[in-house]
Amino acid sequence: MRKTLTIVLTLLLLLNVMGYYGVFMGLSYKNSQDLMARFDSEDYGVQETVTLKVPLAVPYAMDNNHYERVDGELEHDGEVYRLVKQRLSQDTLYIVCYKDNQSKRINQALADYVKTFTDKPVDAKSHSKIFQNFIKDYISSAVDVESATGGWENLLSFFSHESFYSDSNPSLIKHPPRA
Repeated sequence: MRKTLTIVLTLLLLLNVMGYYGVFMGLSYKNSQDLMARFDSEDYGVQETVTLKVPLAVPYAMDNNHYERVDGELEHDGEVYRLVKQRLSQDTLYIVCYKDNQSKRINQALADYVKTFTDKPVDAKSHSKIFQNFIKDYISSAVDVESATGGWENLLSFFSHESFYSDSNPSLIKHPPRA
């Protein structure tokens, strides 16, 4: 009983530390390992595969009469494909891919989970934009730029309009004397 409770609490702690991201990555890793074992033992249907023909001009490439086992993943139009095998024949690379629906579902579930944290209601977005514009218009700021090198140095200062007008002393406008 004590050992079972320890295991359950350890798993709960790991879920708390890693979150659901760790669960999704674990599911993805398990799916990848299962598929690689199936591909190595050639335990998949030919009707589940797609063959891609890629024109490839390699000057000193050797032609292969048989396929070589490769591992990889690519995504096209929202579909996930696992690379199974490939061969190079003359100027064409033939790649046999397996359509991986399980990875697509795991990736979609992860994307939906992440959206729960990032999506904002439309009203909150408009209120935050009004608040940002209010801050830009009515709160003053000062920027000082200093050179980090020796030699010629100039100190540039940009002051807000409040400090500029408070230091100035308006007087009567006088024209320069005529020469």
